Parts: sequence; structure tokens; C-alpha cells
Amino acid sequence: MARTAGGIGIEDLHILGMMANRKLSRAVADAAMGQLLQFLKTKVTASGGNLFIASRWFPSTKRCSCCGHVKKRMPLKHRTYQCLVCKLVLDRDLSAALNLAWFATDMLRQLSA
Repeated sequence: MARTAGGIGIEDLHILGMMANRKLSRAVADAAMGQLLQFLKTKVTASGGNLFIASRWFPSTKRCSCCGHVKKRMPLKHRTYQCLVCKLVLDRDLSAALNLAWFATDMLRQLSA
């Protein structure tokens, strides 16, 4: 994927904070996020691609992936993103993934300039 797209965008998650949430802790532990990050770094570097890591404060979940409007709050219990500006309705995780893809695209564009 990194070879064909030129780069991959991910976010720097606050794993310890997520582990403190008892509803998330098992899923986070099972996901082995640290191992996934190391694997991505190794594979992306070996393929000649770029790994772009968005700050943990990047509003991937709060930002509308269509118009860019940023909500003030987006509680975890809200599983659907509903934009107040452009009326987009989309799965919260899909919207965040699209925002990270835009982030990586912008970073790649800056790298190429």
C-alpha cells in the first residue's frame, strides 16, 4: 500500500489513556497497537514509502471529512458523524480514516513541493 500510494497516514493514539477506560482496555490490549506501529514503520520504510503520524490532538474524529467543519465534542458513544454544516452522515471511524487519508495526502504534497 505504501509503495503504490506513496504514504500512509495514522494517528498517534494515547494508548495509556485508552487503557484507563475499562470499556476500551481489553480491545486496546488485544489490538497490540505498539506492535502494529513497529510493523508499519518497518514495512513502509522497506517499500520506500512514507509513514505520516498525525498528532494525538489532530481532530480526525471531530472533523467533517467532506467540508472540514470541526465539532467541539464527539463523545465515544456517538458512532455516527453528523455534520452540522454540510449535513454529511457517516460512520465515525470511516470519517476519521478519510481525514487521516487527507492528512497523509497533504503531508506527501508538502514533501514533494
